[in-house]
Amino acid sequence: MADKLVTIAQFPSYIDAEMAKQLLADFGIKSVVTDQNVANVYSMPAFGLASLQTFESQAKRAQEILESQERQEQ
Repeated sequence: MADKLVTIAQFPSYIDAEMAKQLLADFGIKSVVTDQNVANVYSMPAFGLASLQTFESQAKRAQEILESQERQEQ
């Protein structure tokens, strides 16, 4: 059975999503940013967000990494 992509986070800008994607890559987790054009055209979050997706089998670990990074930034 193929591993499917799941959304693990949404960001108000494409740049924020790309930075999170790079963080995950540093930990060996492959991910993809989707909806980047919507996030770039409509800068207001009500219109669209850039989504970060990864394989379902890696989603939990990816979310833990992102949450850990968020706690460090606070």
